[in-house]
Amino acid sequence: MSENDDSEESFAEEKLVQAIENQIESDSPPAARAVFNKLTLVGYEREDALRMMAIVLAYEIEAMLRDDRAFDGDWYEQALRALPELPGEE
Repeated sequence: MSENDDSEESFAEEKLVQAIENQIESDSPPAARAVFNKLTLVGYEREDALRMMAIVLAYEIEAMLRDDRAFDGDWYEQALRALPELPGEE
């Protein structure tokens, strides 16, 4: 992996975390704030909770692009509520 790949990945992760922070701030979807509160309550550091939530968002975005479909808000909320279990870990 080149240094450029690392910086692109870091930039993408930063944007995803920023999107999660916006969801928590705007309470949209309401599950975002609830899940963030749950994760921090059970002992996850703020950054770790945000990173896990960002992974769920990235997973859904990849599925949207792969399947050429709209964002699945129901799946997204269910996947958030399943944290700390990440999608694909069944």
